[in-house]
Amino acid sequence: MPIGLVPFPCCRIYCGANPYKVGCRNCLWLIQESPKALVKQFFENTAVSYEKIVNLTTFGRDSYWKREVIKKIPKCSSILDLACGTGILTFKIAEKFPDTKITGVDITESFLNVARKKLKPNHKISFLLDDAEKIDLTTKFDCITSSYIPKYCIPNILIEKCLNHLNSGGKIIFHDFTYPQNTVVKGLWSLYFVILKIFGRLIPNWKDVFENLPKLVKLSNWVDDYGNIMKRNGLQVEIQNLTLRSSAILTGTKKI
Repeated sequence: MPIGLVPFPCCRIYCGANPYKVGCRNCLWLIQESPKALVKQFFENTAVSYEKIVNLTTFGRDSYWKREVIKKIPKCSSILDLACGTGILTFKIAEKFPDTKITGVDITESFLNVARKKLKPNHKISFLLDDAEKIDLTTKFDCITSSYIPKYCIPNILIEKCLNHLNSGGKIIFHDFTYPQNTVVKGLWSLYFVILKIFGRLIPNWKDVFENLPKLVKLSNWVDDYGNIMKRNGLQVEIQNLTLRSSAILTGTKKI
């Protein structure tokens, strides 16, 4: 493998190209750097508008997906929310579990600044600027959640970090987009992103996201990748597909 290139075997499914081939026009932007490097490109200037855009572009389904995530959280004393962003999921968790200590972690300072402005005196929430793949806290948690992180990270690294911060009997809950398999749904999915690309021309800060997010989702096989690693580490795995298989929740429970 050429030095510095990140393999994406599923690239063959998307464009038929060699996943290591530098000339792959459709996938070069992903192959040359890890998907996590795209976070800065996607979100550096989108913090203020993030919550409105997410709600609008998912037709409100984001709230539904997060409610489904929360349903899987057991009653516990501590929760780590990775890639918490502006705190959409974090604050919903706090509303459901007001006595639980919650730590939100994100790699983008501007998003955390928006989240911190929403803190109230009764909240038992703290926000930290850190990289989920490099996090090294002195405490462990009963549950680790994250919405939209899987496609940006290297599965074995992120799972290892989660396991290092998870108590026995604890639960990991990941949510993200998935590429639908039904032919009709695929067509609607593709049309939807064509519309978003046009919409992105009106909102320059979101142009890169609407242009490249569908490529990233198509290339990602995160449910199987993370699920297999969870199983190899002895976790009990459950998968819930959502909204015509355009989204999924992956849960891994650490045995006592």
